[in-house]
Amino acid sequence: MEMDTLTNGHLSFAELREAASLFHKLVAKVGDSLAPSAKELLRKIFAESRGVEPYDSKGLPHLLMTLRTADVFADMIDTDMSMILAILLHDAVDLGLTDIMNVRREFGEDVASILTGLSAVARFSGIDAVRQDNFRGLLISLADDIRVIIIMIVRELVLMRNINNHPDTQWVSNVAFEANCLYAQLAHRLGLYKIKGELEDLSLKYTNREIYTQIARKLNETKRSRDAYIAAFIKPLSEKLTAAGLKFDIKGRTKSISSIWAKMRKQKVDIDRIYDLFAIRVIIDTPPEKEKADCWLAYSILGDMYTPNPNRMRDWISIPKSNGYESLHATVLGPGNKWVEVQFRTRRMDLVAEKGLAAHWRYKGVKSDSTDQWMNNIRDILESAESGPMELMKDLRRDIYTQEVFAFTPKGDLFKMPAGATVLDFAFQIHSNVGAHCTGAIVNGQHRKINYKIQSGDTVEIVTSTTQTPKSEWLNIVVSPKSRNKIKQKLNEERQKLADLGKETLERRAKNRKIELDEALLMKLVKKEGYKYASEFFADITEGKIDPAKFLATYQEAAAPDQEAVRISAEEFRVDNTPDESSDDILVIGEKAINGLKYKFAKCCNPINGDDVFGFISADGMVKIHKKDCPNARNIRERYPYRLIRVNWSGRQGDLMSATLRIIGTDDLGIIANITSIISKEANVILRNISVDSHDGLFRGYLVVGVPDNQTLASLTRKIRTVKGVKDVIRS
Repeated sequence: MEMDTLTNGHLSFAELREAASLFHKLVAKVGDSLAPSAKELLRKIFAESRGVEPYDSKGLPHLLMTLRTADVFADMIDTDMSMILAILLHDAVDLGLTDIMNVRREFGEDVASILTGLSAVARFSGIDAVRQDNFRGLLISLADDIRVIIIMIVRELVLMRNINNHPDTQWVSNVAFEANCLYAQLAHRLGLYKIKGELEDLSLKYTNREIYTQIARKLNETKRSRDAYIAAFIKPLSEKLTAAGLKFDIKGRTKSISSIWAKMRKQKVDIDRIYDLFAIRVIIDTPPEKEKADCWLAYSILGDMYTPNPNRMRDWISIPKSNGYESLHATVLGPGNKWVEVQFRTRRMDLVAEKGLAAHWRYKGVKSDSTDQWMNNIRDILESAESGPMELMKDLRRDIYTQEVFAFTPKGDLFKMPAGATVLDFAFQIHSNVGAHCTGAIVNGQHRKINYKIQSGDTVEIVTSTTQTPKSEWLNIVVSPKSRNKIKQKLNEERQKLADLGKETLERRAKNRKIELDEALLMKLVKKEGYKYASEFFADITEGKIDPAKFLATYQEAAAPDQEAVRISAEEFRVDNTPDESSDDILVIGEKAINGLKYKFAKCCNPINGDDVFGFISADGMVKIHKKDCPNARNIRERYPYRLIRVNWSGRQGDLMSATLRIIGTDDLGIIANITSIISKEANVILRNISVDSHDGLFRGYLVVGVPDNQTLASLTRKIRTVKGVKDVIRS
């Protein structure tokens, strides 16, 4: 692929040169695995990029950012061909230079699958994306493919590297917030510590440049003395390790600026009083069967040389972290009474520590277990965050930085839980049903209550009772997201039973009074009563907090047309020729096309352009437009035939009109994302509101969309029916 395939007249010469260099570097890494037709498609795509606007809305070069992302991914994560191709092709698909079908045909299903996930992310990206409530649902839907999340993290790192001194300071602040609160925490979970540290450093730089500069300047001023101290510390340790027959590399590194700033705030001291500014890393070359033994041997040699701090000792070799991290950490009092952190790990462990779970892909038999464990862990947190995205951030951070405790069952099975975990947490860790019926436990031979806090090394035997059921106060006893989520599920099941009974009661009362309930109007009145979810309203009917008879009277009043004492017929009606500024003449009213009539669309049926409609003249001279099959149409025709007026559509297009779709389908991850994806791709269609209730594996959702006419709505309905898992779509 020649350099001129990258040429774009609007890019600077330096940008063109960098793009060409990165492009050829990446092609060299994946090119041998590509078919000739796939290579030709890549060449064509990048050649056609000459005709595309080279910069995005923030002034960043599309092509160059894509190539930088692929390059950083290859250097810091892996040279996985599918993932690199997905990164390279993402903007091309987004800009219309190719499409998913073409990618699937030329590069395979795996690349197309990753691109589909990245496209879903792109729809939710932008300023304050992380603050949006639907962002958590997006992450849950993507959690089945860890590779998409890894690419998201790398893209964020490249973005952060390229927005220094950007003129839009508010946007930079928002990007830094996302990087620190979400992507750095996800990177930590994946074991991508190098990326995590850089994201946190850059976030501090963009949000508190004065502090960042102060610490960076101080580190630079003390670099010579710090390097000399590290060299003096390493020399005798290296001699002792060599004498013991170990093969190793040993190096020192300065801690990240953000971690130093965190220590300064926590200890409330200046940087001059932070002694453990650096850490020594010993990387041992040893076969797998001797890994633990050689790490402990090196640790014992260090302990003979310097006084260790037992409170700062960390053993992640015996029991690795959930993200696969393995290392033995010791903090010792070195020369000059300075605390020094020393990390012992093998070559394999170091690769995992540098590249996280991605490094497991190089070791057969390791990927599945570690990845599944991580995915289950993060999915628990994502699904159990209670109050939107900000609580999600807190849960991610809390779970990351909380230490763990380890306890045994009577059979000797070992369970790992966050510090502070209770007997109830332990019960839910074993099984949901065990947790739901837990009444206490026998811990180390003694009876304990469900709120007893587990200590590492405890042997715990759970005591259950068939009469025990979960209670809302249990949420204050457990500390793990998984336990909290399971308790909420059980409580919701009980609440749903009450809701089903309440709905049945209301429908029976309505039938007795010959009232036909309209779903859209019913939901509107439920929200007017102050309920966010209809299930809560129906449950309160069962518990006697809502009088169904009184509510039905309110419903009838809202559903009935305006009433008046004076009878006015259509013939007697006097036309108010004052033009309605909001009218766009999309309706023809009256036998002789009377102009100037004020009208509005009835809320009980929400007619849209193209529906069969009729007009009802209200007391204030307003013509209310109803669908001919409106739930109230029969009542209006029987009681007020003299106030009806003919209405036809003029054929003109006006503003988008609201229509409500009721969707029933399988409660499956990603189905909502697929539906909203279809809507976002439809021209002249916008999504105005969405609400979803789920029960027993099924969900019922209500979508309010803005459409120009009923033909557009019918087309949208047909497309939604094609989504996997959707059972029915009905306009309500």
